[in-house]
Amino acid sequence: MATIPASPAAGGAIRHRLTRLDWGERLLGFALLVPAFTLLSLVIVYPVAVLLTTSLYRVDQGTPAGRAPFVGFENYLDAFADGRFWTSTLNTALYTLVSVPGALLVGLGLALLANLPFRIKWPVRLGLLLPWALPVVFAGLIFRWFFEYRQGIVNDVIVRLGFEAPQWLSSPRLAFVAICLAIIWKSSSFVALVLLAGLQSIPRSLYEAAEVDGATRWQQFIEITLPMLRPAIVVALIFRTITSIQTFDIPYAMTGGGPGDSTETLAMYIHKTTIDFLDFGYGSALATIMFIVSAVATSFYLRHTQRDRPARKPA
Repeated sequence: MATIPASPAAGGAIRHRLTRLDWGERLLGFALLVPAFTLLSLVIVYPVAVLLTTSLYRVDQGTPAGRAPFVGFENYLDAFADGRFWTSTLNTALYTLVSVPGALLVGLGLALLANLPFRIKWPVRLGLLLPWALPVVFAGLIFRWFFEYRQGIVNDVIVRLGFEAPQWLSSPRLAFVAICLAIIWKSSSFVALVLLAGLQSIPRSLYEAAEVDGATRWQQFIEITLPMLRPAIVVALIFRTITSIQTFDIPYAMTGGGPGDSTETLAMYIHKTTIDFLDFGYGSALATIMFIVSAVATSFYLRHTQRDRPARKPA
């Protein structure tokens, strides 16, 4: 049966109709994105733009309202010449280097424990959820009481064992250890919940096939669990690193940045600069630096994730 070729005019009409449908779908997509874009602009874009603009002016308690002079990058240059800025930044980096791997290791252990085939699983899941749901300041106050010199539980146990009770929150090094333990305890539950979701998405058939091949539990963990958990680990590390860079509540509740400024974080220094000293221009510059550091850390994780993805084969 012979086919009748379509005329050029008919083909042009069909292409025109498809083009109109395509443009209609695009306009509909843009219209549906307008509310979300507006909300993001009000919540994220506008505050960040105000922060960047304020950091270029000298806005402090000695400047009359509406007459803030434009100083350009002078606030940033003052920050790089400020010894307290470098001290708080170093403290923040140390908290990040210690608490992020610590929370990942503890969270991974808790996730593996919660993934065991218990008959009744809700008490274990509830135990993971409670530290994460606890207010951060309240967690800091709890650990401050734990490490209190005279009435704290930790020193009570140490004295009962026959040792001398250390002054945890009065020593810079011991206060750093106590704060890191509190941060790890508080954040490891969130990491455990993320990793637990990743563990439950791994097919059981992979472990069954590995058992048939004679793989041990450790080999299954190295060859199956960790590679399949990599996306969940990256997500947990992104959130944990950002929150660690912005650490404020637990050190503020436990030591207030003391003794001296030995446990002060960058977020605490920004708070003191803007709220206590009312230097909004300099505080905005410090907040911008912290925002840039958080963005760089996030982009590093995302680039690492893109690098680990297998390349698509050409069709």
